[in-house]
Amino acid sequence: MNALVVHEVGLRDGLQMEKQVVPTEQKIRWIEALCASGVDVVQVGSFVHPEKVPQMADTDRLFAHFAAPGRKPAGVSLSGLVLNEKGLERGLACGVEMFCMGVSASETHSRKNTGMPIADANARIVAMAKRALAEGKRIQVSVQSAFGCGYEGRVPKDRVVEIVKTFVDAGLPALSLADTAGHATPDDVEELYGRVRALDPGVEWTCHFHDTYGLALANCYAARRAGVTVFEASVAGLGGCPFTKVAGGNTCTEDLVHALQRTGVRTDIRLGALLEVAGEVASFLGHELPGRIHRTGPIAEPAAAH
Repeated sequence: MNALVVHEVGLRDGLQMEKQVVPTEQKIRWIEALCASGVDVVQVGSFVHPEKVPQMADTDRLFAHFAAPGRKPAGVSLSGLVLNEKGLERGLACGVEMFCMGVSASETHSRKNTGMPIADANARIVAMAKRALAEGKRIQVSVQSAFGCGYEGRVPKDRVVEIVKTFVDAGLPALSLADTAGHATPDDVEELYGRVRALDPGVEWTCHFHDTYGLALANCYAARRAGVTVFEASVAGLGGCPFTKVAGGNTCTEDLVHALQRTGVRTDIRLGALLEVAGEVASFLGHELPGRIHRTGPIAEPAAAH
C-alpha cells in the first residue's frame, strides 16, 4: 500500500444524494475505470434499505460481480458502508473486502442517521467492527460530524476524543474523522488529529471532508501535516450526507490528485482516467458537479529540458 492512500467514495457517498438511479451496468463501467486509474480503494455502495436509498439497491449485486476472479486489479480494494448487523451480514455474504462504519459525535445527527443515541450506536458499531475483523476483513471506523453539526453547531472536541478512545480501547486498527457537515477548518483539523493520534500512534488514520463551505482541500493538507495517510474523496466532487442540514459535496478526487501530483506525490495515479470518469458522471447526471479540474483541465507541466 502506498504511503498516501486515496479512497474513492463517489459511487456511494456521491450517488446517494442524486435523485436519478444509475443502472447497475453503468456503475460497473465506472467502477472498472476507477479501479484502473490507480486509486487504492473504491467504495462500491452501502448496505441500506433499498426503499430509503434506492440508488444503493444493487450494492450486493455489484460486490458479487467484482468478487469473481479477474474482474478488478489485484492492487485495488473494494469497500462498502454498513450501518447495522443486517448490513454486515449482507456484506459478508457477497464478498466485501473492507467494511466502513461509523458513529456520529452529534446526538441529533446520530438519531437522524441511525435512529439511536450516540452511546447505543457506539456499542453496536464496536461489536460489528470486531465481528468483521474476526471474519478476516479490513475495517475502518469513523467518527461522523467530528468537526461540527448542521443541527447542533459546534461539536465538543472532548466528545470526539472520548468516542475515539472507545475504538482504540477495542483494538480497532483503522479509524477516521468525518467532517459530515463541512464545518472543519485547517486549525481544527490539526488540533483534533493531534489529540486522537496521541491515543495510539499505531492507528491508521483517514480523513473525510465535505466542501460545503469551500475548505475541503485546505483541510486535506492540514490532515496530511497532522499525520493522516488515507484520504477519502469523490469523483467530480459528488456527494453529501442526506441526514445533515446543509449537504455539500465531498473532497473532489481529481482535484485532490491534481494538487498532490503538482508536489510530486502519487504521480502513479492516472489523472486523465479520473477526469474521463468525472466527465461521464456529469454528462450522465445532466447537471454541473462541484469538482473543478474536470471543467478547467489540469495545469500542464513544462516539458523537461533536453
